[in-house]
Amino acid sequence: MRTLILPGGDEAVALGQGTWRMGERRKAFKDEVAALRHGIACGMTLIDTAEMYGSGGAEKVIREAIRDQRDAVYLVSKVLPSNAGRKRMVRACERSLKHLGTDRLDLYLLHWRGGVSLDETVEGFLALREAGKIRHFGVSNFDTDDMEALWQTAGAQACQTNQILYNLTRRWPEASLMEWSRRHGQPLMIYSPLEQGRMPADGALGAIARARGATPMQVALAWTLRHADTFVVPKASRIAHVDENLGALDIVLTEDELAALDRDFPPPAGDAALEIL
Repeated sequence: MRTLILPGGDEAVALGQGTWRMGERRKAFKDEVAALRHGIACGMTLIDTAEMYGSGGAEKVIREAIRDQRDAVYLVSKVLPSNAGRKRMVRACERSLKHLGTDRLDLYLLHWRGGVSLDETVEGFLALREAGKIRHFGVSNFDTDDMEALWQTAGAQACQTNQILYNLTRRWPEASLMEWSRRHGQPLMIYSPLEQGRMPADGALGAIARARGATPMQVALAWTLRHADTFVVPKASRIAHVDENLGALDIVLTEDELAALDRDFPPPAGDAALEIL
């Protein structure tokens, strides 16, 4: 399993597990827990969630999955912009910790930029870090301009990552955000790398998959994983889906295959706007 080193020195696996839409259906609870536990056993120890996911339901799924192995995982959660004020952030963080059954988060992200000033948000993160409730902080769904504004905020250069939407059908970060992030030593964490399973199975993607004896989803995930400075957190709510995601690690796309995918899924030609799911 390839790992990355975050700016603060933490090491985490490049292929983790997302939990968006988990914890929303009671009858799916056991399968979701089993999928997460299987992923952890296979080395996918970075787990990403948010207080918004299932209104805390996803965090409760994770609580069961990591019940006897908290120290084995790198745990990430996100705070809603409406809770990004310093006092509200404390309450939101404590609520997430309770749902997760842990005393600290490894990484706490602002889910997206809202009406609370970045100054107050960073102050809240730093206070939580000082209190030992979080180890590090970062952001999510920030475009280049947002990151520039963040970088002018006192204490914000302790930011560890920016979690964004990126996949073959949504290549907007290539316009400027990826270059900015690399220049400032900020790894990107990718959510929805498979567009929630809506990748087309025909064209170059399907042809490459057939030639390799893989699935189109594995090829699409391998395409995202090709970046050495990105974490990827696809969701898998069943063990079989976890295994399919793991299979992407065995695929190293050739220059010809990458060129074929570029023809079907062109990179941005100029400026590209932030996209959020």
